[in-house]
Amino acid sequence: MSSHSQTLYPKGREVGSTEHNWCRAVLGGTGIAVLAVLTSKHPDVPRLRTALHKLQNSHPILRSRLHYDPNASTFSFVTSSSPFVQVKSFNHSTTCSILENLYNQENQNISPLQLILEHELNQNAWTSACHHPNNPSFSTKNDMFFASIYALPGARWVLVLRLHASACDRTTAVSLLRELLTLMGTEEEETGTQGQKEMMNKGEVSLAIEDLIPKGKAKKALWARGVDMLGYSVNSLRLSNLKFKDAKSPRSSQMVRLLISPDETERILAGCKARGIKLCGALGAAGLIAAHTSNCRSDHQRKKYGIVTLTDCRSILEPPLSNHHFGFYHSAILNTHVIKGAEKLWELAKKMYTAFTNYKSCNRHFSDMADLNFLMCRAMENPGLTSSSALRTSLISVFEDTVVDASNDQQTQVGLEDYMGCASAHGIAPSIAIFDTIRDGRLDCVCIYPSPLHSREQMQELVDNMKCILVDAGKNANAHES
Repeated sequence: MSSHSQTLYPKGREVGSTEHNWCRAVLGGTGIAVLAVLTSKHPDVPRLRTALHKLQNSHPILRSRLHYDPNASTFSFVTSSSPFVQVKSFNHSTTCSILENLYNQENQNISPLQLILEHELNQNAWTSACHHPNNPSFSTKNDMFFASIYALPGARWVLVLRLHASACDRTTAVSLLRELLTLMGTEEEETGTQGQKEMMNKGEVSLAIEDLIPKGKAKKALWARGVDMLGYSVNSLRLSNLKFKDAKSPRSSQMVRLLISPDETERILAGCKARGIKLCGALGAAGLIAAHTSNCRSDHQRKKYGIVTLTDCRSILEPPLSNHHFGFYHSAILNTHVIKGAEKLWELAKKMYTAFTNYKSCNRHFSDMADLNFLMCRAMENPGLTSSSALRTSLISVFEDTVVDASNDQQTQVGLEDYMGCASAHGIAPSIAIFDTIRDGRLDCVCIYPSPLHSREQMQELVDNMKCILVDAGKNANAHES
């Protein structure tokens, strides 16, 4: 057991190392998790509040507050005995005012759902933590879960859930939305939702990921850790990035969306299946090829890029956790690849996916966890260690497994028309973070980037190029590339 589990708090615990990193990262703007749901039915606010309170009762992490001890510079989860989240409502007039402030020449063709998502990604309720206690904005306790409703013209509404990343990885976000729709769409059965059945009456926040790693999986010799740390830090200085548009101005998170038709998605997935790889390999390869094309105007110009693959560890922890154990239980694997400009999508995708799985089979997602956490902290403390002080850790991040979702009666009952989920990335992060979902057979990727470090035009061009690369490869999915 790590030292984090030895210091216990009443109805709570001190955060683990990975969670602590998210506490530090959120202060700078990375790790604000947001779910935004567009609906054609006016949300029943009392019913919504009741549903959210049931979720808080089912999942102690949702009814916890983040407590900061300025004397020890430590964070802990302090869990309330009762649910407390409130729903903040913005009427039509207020929503229009918010949207008008967001609209500009760059955003004129952006949907209200996307603008509200971006707006929420940049609402940082946690910036007051870690400030000096003499500062009037200082706070030692911060909620980790917020809910808002925005009224749009044309009888549409956007429901937004915003969470701290230490309490919400992508698996948590997916389960949270599904459980909420169940509670909102139908009268809850006496037996409760799956999440409630698993977590009811436990009343405790689950242990941190470091405390659940199987024995020996995170072990690494001291010399090996030193070599790896040196390798990661030196390589990070040599990695290529997308061209930075404005590296000095204050940053915020923005997004572009990558949508591919069901037929084209099916062909891409068939190409992945034929080569024994997952979609993350194809997405990562398309991202690297598109970025290299953008950076290099001449063929065969070699550049090294970094790609981070996030993998959900719940099923391989000890004891294993289900998807209904909320919190942050992902780990990261960083791979680097040299791109010269003549790569074919499937060839590169196979190479990248193989490199990832080789690292994973050697338990690098566990053994490198402490190293990557340490380096992430050092970069946050010393932005000058990164190119142009941009705090870019890699070119791109992807998830090992794609979320698969299909329309159902629960979604229809609440009038769900569209939704997006992602996390902010304008502090320490990659240049583009991809949150991929296959919805009703259609590939739908929310791609987050830091602005104005990168411009919307620049990132839209990159994502459009990725789409063309993926679609063209799908047409040739059965062709054998040399």
